[in-house]
Amino acid sequence: MSQLEQATFGAGCFWCVEAVFERLEGVKSVVAGYTGGAKANPTYEEVCTGKTGHAEVAQITYDPSLIKFETLLEWFWKSHDPTTLNRQGADVGTQYRSAIFYHDENQKAIAEKSKSTAQAMFGDLIVTEIQALSKFYAAENYHQDYYKNNQNAPYCTFVIKPKLKKLKLDGVEAH
Repeated sequence: MSQLEQATFGAGCFWCVEAVFERLEGVKSVVAGYTGGAKANPTYEEVCTGKTGHAEVAQITYDPSLIKFETLLEWFWKSHDPTTLNRQGADVGTQYRSAIFYHDENQKAIAEKSKSTAQAMFGDLIVTEIQALSKFYAAENYHQDYYKNNQNAPYCTFVIKPKLKKLKLDGVEAH
């Protein structure tokens, strides 16, 4: 097994992002959390106010011999609408912004190229931020594996399940 690497994406509610990426072959773990803001050790309630500057994100640990960063980015682009500023569906606020938080300069270059390529898939301009990962804060335990643990919750039933079905991941087991 090769050395594991990480990617950190904001694409709306972290429950959705986590549910998508934990179904991909080569992904070893996905942790819901917060980054991109100034507040140290933010709570979910604080991030929800939109005043911390943090985005809800998923930090993905993956095996690059099984799945490439470029492939993760392809899933990122097709799993949300990167043309809506500070919103995904009914989730509105800066904490739901589309963002790629790169871990090194190589990821930055790949992300910028991928964004440019992905623009052809969308009629509107992609507004996704690409910025260096600062401090990542894991979200509270009840946010981890949210879909797996709460499949009958309304948000899971009406938002996550249809998204997984649209992406043809609904029958794929989480890793």
